[in-house]
Amino acid sequence: MFTQRFSSTPLGARLARHLAMYRLHDWGVPRECDFSHAAALLVAELTANAVTHGRVPGRDFELRLTLDPYTLRVDVSDARGECRPSASEDVAVPPEGAVGGRGLLLVAALADRWEVLDRVPVGKTVRAELDLRY
Repeated sequence: MFTQRFSSTPLGARLARHLAMYRLHDWGVPRECDFSHAAALLVAELTANAVTHGRVPGRDFELRLTLDPYTLRVDVSDARGECRPSASEDVAVPPEGAVGGRGLLLVAALADRWEVLDRVPVGKTVRAELDLRY
């Protein structure tokens, strides 16, 4: 398991992605494979969402990676509980010409499973899982 808190800034999100990829490589996941690329995109999107939509001034976000023989679990937790994405099969497609709003479409397309959990004492955790296939 790898757990680290990062500042709720774009730099914090970028550092989280770099450290996640370093940790996966350290755990034996090849850098240049579809699984590694999917994991990098999931971490990048979930951490960017935590910084953009889950940011509470003065509070960090947390990245937790858990790798077992079958699954990589990516948990990104932030302190904002009221801004919760819907973890449904039908993620809303943004209107044509919208600048943002496609991130959870990527998460839904890449992850084998994903959900939103309450975080104790405050906030939420967005969890995405990838079945191992490298």
